[in-house]
Amino acid sequence: METIRKYGQKPFKIGLLHGGPGAAGEMKPVAENLSDDYGVLEFLQTGKSVNGQVEELHRQITSQADFPITLIGYSWGAWLGFFFASKYPDLLEKLILVSAGAFESRYNNDLINIRLKRLNQNQRKEIERLISDMNSGKLDNNTFKQFGQLMTIADSYDYLPSEKESVDFNIEIYQAVWAEAFSLRETNELINCAYLVTIPVVAIHGDYDPHPIDGVEKPLSEKLSDFKMITIKNCGHKPWQERYAKDAFFEILRKEISLIKD
Repeated sequence: METIRKYGQKPFKIGLLHGGPGAAGEMKPVAENLSDDYGVLEFLQTGKSVNGQVEELHRQITSQADFPITLIGYSWGAWLGFFFASKYPDLLEKLILVSAGAFESRYNNDLINIRLKRLNQNQRKEIERLISDMNSGKLDNNTFKQFGQLMTIADSYDYLPSEKESVDFNIEIYQAVWAEAFSLRETNELINCAYLVTIPVVAIHGDYDPHPIDGVEKPLSEKLSDFKMITIKNCGHKPWQERYAKDAFFEILRKEISLIKD
């Protein structure tokens, strides 16, 4: 499958990283919006390990981008961008983390409970069944998609569906990469990457996102020399598909991109 989508015109100084892992294509609406003003590359990751995705991203950027670039990572993509910035800072001008998961596990204890409480009884039963299937290795791409759709409902303040979104769900990538990424957070290898990140980092987070803001802001503000946290009101985990927050989200993105010095 294609692993790079281009939007707008050169120079391609903006790169987007999707979440999941294994949810390639979900950043398409963001790419199309930003392409009115910028050349944008949407990177689709196929690697089945954390380092595999880091090195895949390195090949993508060095082959197609006009680096150094601004890298915008969403959810899992925020962690991937963080790993990448710790290894290849010279290729980046700035790192923007959108709806990142907690960088230390101690902040994440209530995540699944918060999500389940936001769902109705039938939805909770379905999520519990899907989680059981995931843990037993029975989940396929279609049921992984169903899991993602239910999580989107739980994660959203006022979800606004997008006809432009076309996501290629891959359960094999999810299971392989997430298990490793989870372990790297548990052993503090994720947050310790901060000591190698030398570029400006901005985190954008919705106040209704069940992923805790403190789990992003506190660890990163303690360890990064150039870090800024921006909170969006009435906003869940996917800002560009929030009825009351999408305009503010794109305004913030454009402002942060414009602050980069030529």
